[in-house]
Amino acid sequence: MLTVEQLGNLTGKKVMVRVDFNVPLNGKEIRDDNRIVSALPTIKALLEKGARVVLFSHLGKIKWGKVDDAEIEKQKAKNNMEYVYPRLKELLPEYEVKFINATHGTELKEAIDSLSDKEVLLVQNTRYEKGESKNDPALSADWASNFDLFVMDAFGSAHRAHASTYGVPEILKKEGKPCALGFLMEKEVKNLSRCVKPDAHPYVAILGGFKVSDKIKVIDSLLKKCDKILIGGAMSYTFLKALGKNVGNSPVEEDQLEYANKCFSSGKIILPIDTVCADSMDEPSVIEIVEGDIPEALEGFDVGPKTIELYKESIKDAKIIFWNGPVGVFEKEEFAKGTKAVCEAITSNKKCFSVIGGGDSAAAAKQFGYASKFSHVSTGGGASLEMIENDGHLPGIDVIGE
Repeated sequence: MLTVEQLGNLTGKKVMVRVDFNVPLNGKEIRDDNRIVSALPTIKALLEKGARVVLFSHLGKIKWGKVDDAEIEKQKAKNNMEYVYPRLKELLPEYEVKFINATHGTELKEAIDSLSDKEVLLVQNTRYEKGESKNDPALSADWASNFDLFVMDAFGSAHRAHASTYGVPEILKKEGKPCALGFLMEKEVKNLSRCVKPDAHPYVAILGGFKVSDKIKVIDSLLKKCDKILIGGAMSYTFLKALGKNVGNSPVEEDQLEYANKCFSSGKIILPIDTVCADSMDEPSVIEIVEGDIPEALEGFDVGPKTIELYKESIKDAKIIFWNGPVGVFEKEEFAKGTKAVCEAITSNKKCFSVIGGGDSAAAAKQFGYASKFSHVSTGGGASLEMIENDGHLPGIDVIGE
């Protein structure tokens, strides 16, 4: 696949860059600008080549067709890309950075055509357009008509075949115009490919999170690739109940018990042997470590010390580790020990290639100060899982390489 580094002089060229500026907001204030910062190497490289850079991104969700017009306007106001604009300007002080509220048509075209070399234009939230998530051909054609080439640098959206991630590059490629991966995408593809097609063993996956049903496809894929899968978090209680254990008030997906039992029969699944339980998550009056069956009045919120030691045994010899999903409610200090221990154990194994598959696991590693010690922390939780599920294929990647 073509990369930004391979692109030549871009003086006078209008470049559409699909970035991931879907940042968390408190009102109009950005809580974490990591996604903006992560896009800077690609943006700067294009500018240094003389390009006229136009940035497209979604921000939040717009529930087209599910709510009335008044609610749509509220959602637009909440997810306005204009809130991102000041921070982007601060991060690119040496360049002219502009913002356009329009998302299609003549107004957008005129704003793009008025750009000079080495200038940046940030476009309003792509999801202001109803046809974005439907990969509407007319919208894709409207956007594509403005550009000489396309760069994909939004890994967090690469699993979506939307107009801005798939429709536009599909059109431009048919027209013989270059489509390339940005530096962030290139890094994601390179690192996650080692988890898709492991080149060393033991390969250990650690899966947490809430629902087994959310991870059926990735579990099926990992069972073919991994030597062991360590299960934690709320999804572990479905596995434990499938084996006949009492799990108290812990969440269980009754319709996934048969599937969990089938997975366990592979011999690769490692489950918790003790649990940090409480009568409440927010204001617990009782917290105790339970080995075996969990009493009816209690609920599991973290793995216990014996489970931590069990996990460590598998982690210390691993050559490749893929981690997605915390093993406890790490946001609460009382239930954070398991997830913190997983961070420590993985980063203590200096011989392994370690990948966090985005999402809450990445947030936990950052919170505990371990993020920089992993080989790779993905910027896309859903995308990283789907890349493993689909043996390295994602719409936003495949369209660049086709």
